[in-house]
Amino acid sequence: MLDAPHHALGSERPRRVAPRPANAAAERPIAKRRAGRRLGWGVAIAAVLAALAAPNAAAAKVWVLEIDGAIGPASADYFIRSLEDAAEAEVDLVVLRLDTPGGLDKSMRDMIKALLASEVPVATYVSPNGARAASAGTYLMYASHIAAMAPATNIGSSTPVSIGGGGGSPFPLPTAPAPEPEAPADEAADDATDADGADGGENGADPAPLPDAMERKVVNDAVAYIRSIAELRGRNVEWAERTVREASNLPANEALEMNVIDLIAADLEALLAALDGETVAVEGVGEVTLDTATNDIERIAPDWRYELLGLIADPNVAYILLMVGVYGLIFEFYNPGTGVGGVAGIICLLLGAYALQMLPVNYAGLALIVVGIGLLAAEAFSPSFGVLGIGGVAAFVIGSVILFDADLPGFGVSIPIIAAVTASTAGLAFFALGAAVRARRSRVVSGSEVIVGSLAVALEDFSGGAGKVRSLGEVWRATAAAEVRAGDRLTVTGRDGFDLAVEPAAGGDGATPPQQPDPSG
Repeated sequence: MLDAPHHALGSERPRRVAPRPANAAAERPIAKRRAGRRLGWGVAIAAVLAALAAPNAAAAKVWVLEIDGAIGPASADYFIRSLEDAAEAEVDLVVLRLDTPGGLDKSMRDMIKALLASEVPVATYVSPNGARAASAGTYLMYASHIAAMAPATNIGSSTPVSIGGGGGSPFPLPTAPAPEPEAPADEAADDATDADGADGGENGADPAPLPDAMERKVVNDAVAYIRSIAELRGRNVEWAERTVREASNLPANEALEMNVIDLIAADLEALLAALDGETVAVEGVGEVTLDTATNDIERIAPDWRYELLGLIADPNVAYILLMVGVYGLIFEFYNPGTGVGGVAGIICLLLGAYALQMLPVNYAGLALIVVGIGLLAAEAFSPSFGVLGIGGVAAFVIGSVILFDADLPGFGVSIPIIAAVTASTAGLAFFALGAAVRARRSRVVSGSEVIVGSLAVALEDFSGGAGKVRSLGEVWRATAAAEVRAGDRLTVTGRDGFDLAVEPAAGGDGATPPQQPDPSG
């Protein structure tokens, strides 16, 4: 049994194996070489692509924002939305190029709140040469993670302009009140020193006291605000208070020496080169080391929303929108049903109202404008021989001048625009007044008053009875006491319904009286 053939050990048939080609051994090394070459090319291409992408991946992503001019609702909206977008795009650094004379306190504080809460480092850069960061710009510089200036720029003058008029108090108060007659001179001097609550300007002299408690509150609030920001960023606290109380100002090199700013850079490239390797503390992130040796710079241009807000928030445009809106409604009320004046007036008034809620409006000025327009309209519809008109013009001019806080740079209505709008409004009112006076003095051209005294021409003969005459282009039935022949010229002496009373024309010869039209045509 052990010597039995293999196929006899079971019922399974022996397996068949396909014969191997004669050249199989030669093809195997060739296939391996081809696969190796393909792998090598793939590795090489991947390496090249990685090398090309490496600089972009390592480049710091820098956004550059620009604010030129007064800080207002439009610039605040542009800055805040750009910071939010920068955080979503994981930008490494935001550079704010700044050149401003100041602006609105509310807009400035909104920008500072967004800046202090930003998860992206912000470098505020006063540029180009000759630019400034005055008033509200100084607060923004202090609040920024990095404060930089170009040569020949300046910073400061941060006294609230509604109080200080752009630098220093506009109220020329003495440094000390006059002493009481019964008080010694030295006691009066001590009282004067204590009245201000602070001593020591740069020369040891006490600054002039503010005139009342409200202005003290405003200045002290501004001082506390900028001191808290200076302490947070580790910048010069003493000069921060001085720029508010005394409107102090510094050029770039002195600002750097006094630790008001962090560096001076000639241009944006120099700024980024200087910031490479610097460490800043960022809210919610911690310490961040800037790597700006290689960077991808993107300038964020303002969009249509910024342009629209900037246009509407211009006090001159807001003023014109209000006036156009009022004129449109007046035109619609005077000619109801046209629709154009009403639609345009409502749109302009709504846009003007939107602008007013963003601007520092003096509501006494707005009330005076409304009263002035009302008086001018009353003069046009109920002539008072100029009393209401003159009062309306005076109220309109005064209200226009004080409508906005003119002490704020860039937030006052232009005097030529006020003059043009006032002249137009007064001109329309007095034109209506003149038209009413002329209408009152003009000759009556319709009704019984016109017929009586007019000329008529007899169309037929009649005497003591009724006959037909033509007067003012119409045929009437007329009666006359005297004999009338066809073609005689007559004068209408009375009217009773459709009947006229006539008599021969003056002169008795039928001649037409002077300055009377020929009714026969």
